[in-house]
Formats: sequence, C-alpha cells, structure tokens
Amino acid sequence: MNSRIAVVPGSFDPPTLGHLDVIRRAARLYDELHVLVVHNPGKAAMLPIAQRLSLLEQSIAEAGVEGHIIVGSWSMGLLVDYARDVDAGVLVKGIRSQVDVAYESPMAIVNRHLADIETVFLLPDPAHAMVSSSLVRQVASLGGDVTPFVPPVVATFLDTGARGL
Repeated sequence: MNSRIAVVPGSFDPPTLGHLDVIRRAARLYDELHVLVVHNPGKAAMLPIAQRLSLLEQSIAEAGVEGHIIVGSWSMGLLVDYARDVDAGVLVKGIRSQVDVAYESPMAIVNRHLADIETVFLLPDPAHAMVSSSLVRQVASLGGDVTPFVPPVVATFLDTGARGL
C-alpha cells in the first residue's frame, strides 16, 4: 500500500466548512486524496449520495483546493476494501472532540489489524470545532442561517428548498 495515497471518508450529509478544512489540509499532505462518501447504517441521511457527491465536488472546486483529489462513494463492504482497491495506505479523519476520539480510535485499530492501514487524525480549525453535519441539518430544517457553517454552494442548495428532502 502507498502511504502517499489517502482516503478521507465521511457521510458529508451535508458537507461542512470543517470537512473542507480537513480535505484542504490532507490534500497538502498526500499525493492523491480520495474523498469518499460512505453509507453509515447508523445514520438516517438527509441528502442522497449523488447530491452529496455533487456538493462536495463543487465545494472543493469553489474553494480552490489544490491537489489530486478524487471524489467518490462506497456503500458495500469495508472501508479498508476501498482503500486497498485504490492502493491507499492511510485514512484521514477529522477529530473535533474526545467523543470523536472515543468513536474513531477502535475503528482505527481494527482497520490497522484488518488491512495494515494507518489512520491519521487531524484536529479542526478552532472556527469549525463544534460544527457537525447533524447540527447543520437541524439548523437548516428549522429555517436557520447555515452560511457560517457550510461552503457557499451548500448554503445555496439548503436555502433553495432542500430542507424538505
């Protein structure tokens, strides 16, 4: 496996400025970055995967994130299977709090055991430390202003009727 190829997995439902921050920083660290929308069976999605992919691609482009970035999705099998398929040696995860550390650490250990794939945790920019997709969904569903939390294309999309999805 190539440690210069990394995967940034997430539900991205919807993509936030925190996600974009992690993607931008990871793109500087790795030669090739796969930003992967994954299905989380423990979460009820607001947006269909195709919409999340589109919003991610547009957000990355509008933000001018540089690097070899591939946006895709994965819904069947283990995340490490995808990583092996693209020859990635690293998973990159954003960590906002101790709750994230407690949730992500066991998965990182299992992924290393299953496929010898390392997990790198990136701490957030303090401006985005408390922002989650769940919070954005709640604010948007109640008609609140999400522009401080999401890329402009996502804010526009959510403001033009996506709340009813």
